[in-house]
Amino acid sequence: MKTALIQQKFHGSKKATIKHTSKAIEEAAKNGAKLVVLGELHQERYFCVNENTDNFDLAKEYEQDLLFWSGEAKKNGVVLITSLFEKRAAGLYHNTAVVFEKDGAIAGKYRKMHIPDDPAFYEKFYFTVGDLGFNPIKTSVGKIGLLVCWDQWYPEAARLMALKGADFLVYPTAIGWFDEDTDDEKKRQLEAWITIQRSHAIANGLSVISVNRVAKEADDKGAVDGIRFWGNSFAAGAQGEILVQANDKDECILYVDVDIKRNEEVRRIWPFLRDRRIDAYGEITKRFID
Repeated sequence: MKTALIQQKFHGSKKATIKHTSKAIEEAAKNGAKLVVLGELHQERYFCVNENTDNFDLAKEYEQDLLFWSGEAKKNGVVLITSLFEKRAAGLYHNTAVVFEKDGAIAGKYRKMHIPDDPAFYEKFYFTVGDLGFNPIKTSVGKIGLLVCWDQWYPEAARLMALKGADFLVYPTAIGWFDEDTDDEKKRQLEAWITIQRSHAIANGLSVISVNRVAKEADDKGAVDGIRFWGNSFAAGAQGEILVQANDKDECILYVDVDIKRNEEVRRIWPFLRDRRIDAYGEITKRFID
């Protein structure tokens, strides 16, 4: 299955950014992609850099956004993974990834479960934790274990997707550095981010796709200098091998053939699911064990 990972930056406005994304989807489809994956909250700047109640207005076009991306999927004949700011009710918002089938129908959605709250990543101010659970989304290209950004640090989420039959894992992402961080610290963060996701591939015998954004985005309140998103979108195979990877600066479309059939081959030689001690894991649901 030929898959396109669209790594892009924010182009100064929602309209300009969507225009760029639409052209990239069209190009990917012309190049034979059957699945197209976009990054986290790809329509807008990363507004969670600060806490501002006016930013909730960014979700007011959620229903129109669904119609637009449905049209893009249908027009290009691709399964399309998007990441949108969902207004569910007054005062109730989600960070929601929506998958569109190649005919434009909504195949399913996933509401981000793990919500960070760190300097310049104030997502708990904006997003309610998801309530749809960890359930793969059935599509014409396979069962997609769809998770979002901060979810990628949690092996439990990947495992549950695998146990429910996901054919591969996908992580739309928005993560970056602060310019004032040392080069060594930046390297540690990037390597940790890649390593944890490769470990999910290995532990579950599934390919992993991770799509990040690039370029520096300022804090419009000036509390911090801004976030420089580090790109490095990548795909890894079922043994954690890197199949394709972008750099930390450039917008690009990465292409990778995701081999779902290989999951079976890998799991036969590394039968981690067979050897799980499910009789001994009861305490995993506790917050901490004294």
